Amino acid sequence: MPRILITAAGHRFVAETHPDAPLTVAAFTRLLPYRQKFIHVRWSGEAVWVPLGGFELGVGFENHTSHPSVGDVLFYPGGYSETEIILAYGACSFASKMGPLAGNHFLSIVEGRENLRALGTTVLWQGAQDVVFEAL
Repeated sequence: MPRILITAAGHRFVAETHPDAPLTVAAFTRLLPYRQKFIHVRWSGEAVWVPLGGFELGVGFENHTSHPSVGDVLFYPGGYSETEIILAYGACSFASKMGPLAGNHFLSIVEGRENLRALGTTVLWQGAQDVVFEAL
């Protein structure tokens, strides 16, 4: 299973791609290395996100959920809210000011999970943090 290195706020995480989101995985991996900023979510609980505005990844919904587990990375292709990437570090119910959303679960953190809460609290208390997604 392909792996992606995620580096943010001094932490390194290894994620495996999810086999039930092949279109999202293929489209996202074409962007690698991908650099953005994590900011803390507003509506979803304990998660960080990358707001992408009107960015088009060219995929629809697949393997989508509103309730990611700790370490799950979702891609929301847009519709009711802006396009985004969200990473749950604790209790999370994916939502916007419009209400519940569902995103494509395309990555799962498999190494470094013990540092997810530290990442989340850093982003919460210190603000936006650079994040890099790279192929391993």
